[in-house]
Amino acid sequence: RYLSPLSAAPLIALVGFGLYELGFPSVAKCVEIGLPELILLVIFAMYLPHTIHRMKSIFDRFAVLFTIPIVWLYAYLLTVGGAYRNVSPKTQFHCRTDRSGLIGGAPWIRVPYPFQWGAPTFDAGEAFAMMAASFVALVESTGSFIAVSRFASATPLPPSVLSRGIGWQGVGILLDGLFGTGNGSSVSIENAGLLALTRVGSRRVVQISAGFMIFFSILGKFGAVFASIPAPIFAALYCVFFAYVGSAGLGFLQFCNLNSFRTKFILGFSVFMGFSVPQYFNEYTSVAGFGPVHTRARWFNDMVNVLFSSKAFVGGIVAYVLDNTLHRHDGAVRKDRGYHWWDKFRSYRTDTRSEEFYSLPFNLNKFFPSV
Repeated sequence: RYLSPLSAAPLIALVGFGLYELGFPSVAKCVEIGLPELILLVIFAMYLPHTIHRMKSIFDRFAVLFTIPIVWLYAYLLTVGGAYRNVSPKTQFHCRTDRSGLIGGAPWIRVPYPFQWGAPTFDAGEAFAMMAASFVALVESTGSFIAVSRFASATPLPPSVLSRGIGWQGVGILLDGLFGTGNGSSVSIENAGLLALTRVGSRRVVQISAGFMIFFSILGKFGAVFASIPAPIFAALYCVFFAYVGSAGLGFLQFCNLNSFRTKFILGFSVFMGFSVPQYFNEYTSVAGFGPVHTRARWFNDMVNVLFSSKAFVGGIVAYVLDNTLHRHDGAVRKDRGYHWWDKFRSYRTDTRSEEFYSLPFNLNKFFPSV
């Protein structure tokens, strides 16, 4: 309710730009595969649609599906041709398409089921640490939700719809624990960037994709085939996807008064601290083997270190606190921060288009109403 375009801009920008470590550094781990994928993706998605006008919609929507098989086949030819026969194990791991019998070791059919790894154990300290991780995921997901609504040309998210999404994310994390996935669920930044690249905002696409994911998780051989795609190919995709998400945050600055020094301070300080504080925590951990907060209570250490290792969390919280405390009641400040642009969308029912964009399928609005 208190989020404005000014405080949303650093949050969303850092959700995308904060993942820069997963971009070109991962591409460079096998540059002869990652770099061609990056170049081909830019050509297919940005240049060809404006060169071959008859196929513009096809290139807009299927650039990823065109480029991945091309580079995947190229990587396979390098693998079977012996290009990685005498290189280091690390290079083989990142470049080869036949890593360690991945396909041969996968079962044909395997149905996941709850508690498949045994009865769950409970530790209060670990629970608090996971609460902190879930809170970080909540903040980062908030930025992703807002970016997706922007890419889909939908109206700004009403707070009740955002809360509904966070609640269902919590249900997903609960299922993760039941099935023993080893990690929790968060909003896919990659899919948010893919939405921007393809301009496809249909929820039906997401539903069909979810069906394919369930299908491939049961038929292990098929899933293993896709898992054999070298990671630098995905890293090349991240360079485009994460850039799109970060740019969505910068786009919210059009609602703010960039001539205001208050705006400049909040924007610059939050982005700088969003990069600087996690960098300190990560460097300290890599050298010392533990985080800067190192007390006898390990659960407390984990909570604080997890929170301040997230760029989006640090930058978003700094921007949010400053925006809501620094000269907040000044009449001119309200316009400077762009808050008045979102007034109409503070409630689900004040805009007729909310039903079009945010109603749930299968008439589920009766059970999960938005206000």
